[in-house]
Amino acid sequence: MRGIFALFLTISLYGAESFITKEEYASGLYHNPRGIGCHLCHGEGGEGKLIARYRDKGEMKTFAGAPINKITFRDFYDKVNSQIVGMPRYYLTDTEIQTLYYYLHREEFKRAAQKPRKAQ
Repeated sequence: MRGIFALFLTISLYGAESFITKEEYASGLYHNPRGIGCHLCHGEGGEGKLIARYRDKGEMKTFAGAPINKITFRDFYDKVNSQIVGMPRYYLTDTEIQTLYYYLHREEFKRAAQKPRKAQ
C-alpha cells in the first residue's frame, strides 16, 4: 500500500510541474487578470483599442485603451502600478507583471532564444 501511495505521489508531483505552459498562463492572465481582461481595452496583441465614442458639450470624443505592446518593460511596469483614469487597479505581483509583458512580447523572446550565441 505504501508503495502505491509513493508511486502516486511521485507521478502527481511530476504531473503538476507540467500542468500549464508559460504561454497558457500568460494568456490566461492577459485575458482575466482580476476580472476585466487587458484585451478588452488594449486589444488581443496590446495594440490599443477604441472603447467608446461619445459627445461631450457638442464635441465628439473617444475613449480608448492605449497601445502597450511597444513600450519598454520599465514603462509597462510603471503604468500597471499607476492610477490611470479609466484603468482598473489590479494589484499584480512583480511576477504577474513580468508574465503579462512576456505575453505581449513572446514572439520576440522566442526569436531571441533561438539566435545562436556569439563565441567569446
